[in-house]
Amino acid sequence: MLSPHRGDGLRKRGGSGVSSRVSLTLRLICVSVLALLSAAVQARDIRIALTFDDLPALSIVSEQAYIDTTNIKLLRGLKRHHLPAIGFANEGKLDEGQREAQIANLKRWLDAGIELGNHTFSHESPNTLGAEAYVADIARGEPVIRALMADHHRRLRWFRHPYLETGYPAPVKAAINGWLAAHGYRIAPVTIDADDWEFAEPYDDAVAHSDFEAQRRIKAEYLAYTEKQIQWSLASARRLFGRDIAQVILLHCTRLNADSIDDLADLLARLHLHPVHLAHAMRDRAYRTPDEYDGMDGINWLERWSPTLHKDLPDTGNEEPPEDIRKAYDRVDQDPGR
Repeated sequence: MLSPHRGDGLRKRGGSGVSSRVSLTLRLICVSVLALLSAAVQARDIRIALTFDDLPALSIVSEQAYIDTTNIKLLRGLKRHHLPAIGFANEGKLDEGQREAQIANLKRWLDAGIELGNHTFSHESPNTLGAEAYVADIARGEPVIRALMADHHRRLRWFRHPYLETGYPAPVKAAINGWLAAHGYRIAPVTIDADDWEFAEPYDDAVAHSDFEAQRRIKAEYLAYTEKQIQWSLASARRLFGRDIAQVILLHCTRLNADSIDDLADLLARLHLHPVHLAHAMRDRAYRTPDEYDGMDGINWLERWSPTLHKDLPDTGNEEPPEDIRKAYDRVDQDPGR
């Protein structure tokens, strides 16, 4: 017969074995949970900067009230979802509507805490203007926004090329880049381009005609296409750099984006993209990669970096917008009544 002490000892050893197995299991579970949480945090840490071109607005509807409403709705949406952004203005657009009202729209962005950048005066291409005329157009596009920025204790520092065309041939690009650097500008790159402008004109037309079914359809196609373009850019960045990089998405100040801002915010959240200021995104070392592209086309920076890094981008996922959208854009854009 075992003594009470030995029996207790055996029970303790048996209990210790069970306890060890339970402890090991708990440790494994904790490690797995921590790994999942780490992966989730890493996924949420994909930064994205939201940039909006063609302020005060890109619109085929010329009524000032329509443009004002577009700005108000878009800015309210950005505020509602706590989305940092930057707006790039064409001062030539100020005289396309009521000038004071157009300037008031630019001021709305600054009052909302959103920085403004220069998008040239007339939204022309450097390939047609040449270096000298192009830099003159940049300089012509800054007086109003520079003064508004100063009123808000900010400094004008960002430039976005219209059409993403940076200058052709190479000496034209070099001259433009030199002028920008000498005048304190940083170039705002683009890694995600969802061609939202091509959806925006048919959407304006649908709003103008109170065609709610067309609005719903265009908006749904736009969001689906935007998601595909984001996924392509994420995959392309991983192929080029072997990791997720901070992204910069090109959008426009349009009624389509004003009406879609809640859905866009949901899309970014679902894809674990965390909106940040442009300057924050540009801290990513990927943006130290030289832009050696000197062709005529307006292509994004992932496409510019591909030959420099000698790595190909994914073949699929970067398709044109749906055919019905392209046809609708051509129809509306060529309408002589517009």
